[in-house]
Amino acid sequence: MRPYVQAIDTLTPCPCGNNEGYARCCGLLHEGAVAATAEQLMRSRYSAYVLKREDYLLDTWHHSTRPAHLKLASQQPAPSWLGLTVKRHESDGDAAIVEFVARLRYGGGKAQRMHEISRFVREDGRWFYVDGEFPEKSGE
Repeated sequence: MRPYVQAIDTLTPCPCGNNEGYARCCGLLHEGAVAATAEQLMRSRYSAYVLKREDYLLDTWHHSTRPAHLKLASQQPAPSWLGLTVKRHESDGDAAIVEFVARLRYGGGKAQRMHEISRFVREDGRWFYVDGEFPEKSGE
């Protein structure tokens, strides 16, 4: 059995906020299923950050911008991920953008918002994260 899907039963909510359980949502992608849309990939990447799935994050990062490592396991203080809101998803053939706000907290600190407009490309039927912009705070 796959260790992450086995460890989290089908009733466990998916970290991405989808109503499906983790095993039916991002868990499928973490174990090798192909994301149908850039939004689905972005949601699965958020869940991978929550679960510290560095392998998945690197595998779904486009080779042209992919870092060598993320060091999620050694990040101190480790963030507590509080939720995800997808603001928009636009797709034009093999290119897409997904705008989202992720909420997180470091240690016992104040909750923060990370607002990103991410770019994705599809190659050989698979979506990859390319990079993102962080819009200026404008009364979010």
